[in-house]
Amino acid sequence: MAQRKPTITDVARTAGVSKGLVSFALNDKPGVSPETRKRILDIAGDLGWRPSLSARSLSTSTSYALGLVIRRKAEVISADPFFPAFIAGVESVLAEEGRALVLSVVPDAAAELRSYRTLAGDNRVDGVFLTDLRNADERFGLLAELGLPAVALGRPDPAVPFPSVQLDDTRGIAEAVAHLASLGHSRIAHVAGDPHMMHGGRRRSSFDDAMRDAGLDPALVVETDFSASSGADATRRLLDDVRPPTAIVYANDPMAIAGLGVAQQRGLRVPHDLSITGFDGTDISGYVYPALTTITSDPVEWGRVAARSLLELVASGSVDSVELPPASLLIRASTGPAPSHRGSDAAHS
Repeated sequence: MAQRKPTITDVARTAGVSKGLVSFALNDKPGVSPETRKRILDIAGDLGWRPSLSARSLSTSTSYALGLVIRRKAEVISADPFFPAFIAGVESVLAEEGRALVLSVVPDAAAELRSYRTLAGDNRVDGVFLTDLRNADERFGLLAELGLPAVALGRPDPAVPFPSVQLDDTRGIAEAVAHLASLGHSRIAHVAGDPHMMHGGRRRSSFDDAMRDAGLDPALVVETDFSASSGADATRRLLDDVRPPTAIVYANDPMAIAGLGVAQQRGLRVPHDLSITGFDGTDISGYVYPALTTITSDPVEWGRVAARSLLELVASGSVDSVELPPASLLIRASTGPAPSHRGSDAAHS
């Protein structure tokens, strides 16, 4: 038989006080002496009492949950380590606060907007995280209309009406290009992300600017949906070129690892014949062979900071945007000097 959970009545009986006094103490309301409050809290802890979120929600008109709606293909989410790491950071904060994360993965824009309307209409969440910011993003107007607090993830356009947790990812891309150029590479390609997402377009622009700064042609670019499969397809296209690149800068680690596999299947030696860089600094990137040169960020800390920001916004009605340390290049074994002419020809064989 399952053990009955202790209730506020049990706490009051053990402490020898009224349920009303226990409620005041547990909810940190005035009218309870510090000594009595401490005794009640200690007894509640000893009994293993935990607050009922449903009861608290009814009494405070608060859901005690935050929402995250991700509009991407399920297979992209399952293969991209960023989101699990980000969610782990969020959960580490929410667990301490006795709150929950409501996650919804949707396939398209219509489903995404419906999801936000449902979350707000059913009072299921007190606020939401906005990820994968887009140009002319319909969510901005909808969330303002719904009155749903939101914190944006990433470096938004000045027109975004929400506070944000930002990370400068442009410097990392520029460092990757400069690193490869210093190694003698001139045919450098970029496997870019979705251009409709602000961070995908921003990384593409950073690549273009860095290539021009190095006196190189930024024409070798293939746009993708950030999935590993599209990264592999893009790599095949680039290596099939009459003059294939000697280095490829990928917009995330999963695509870079997929590209690494394609290169090795073709008999190319990385980095002797082809240099490869990723983005995100995922844990697995250090264990592939050769270990991946990548642009590091910290998605777990991003999740922690975003959760604290959104909780503060919900509680006080305002919060300042936060600038995280910029992404930076971590050089490992997947990049090396540009190959000889004979070596670069091997990429097309």
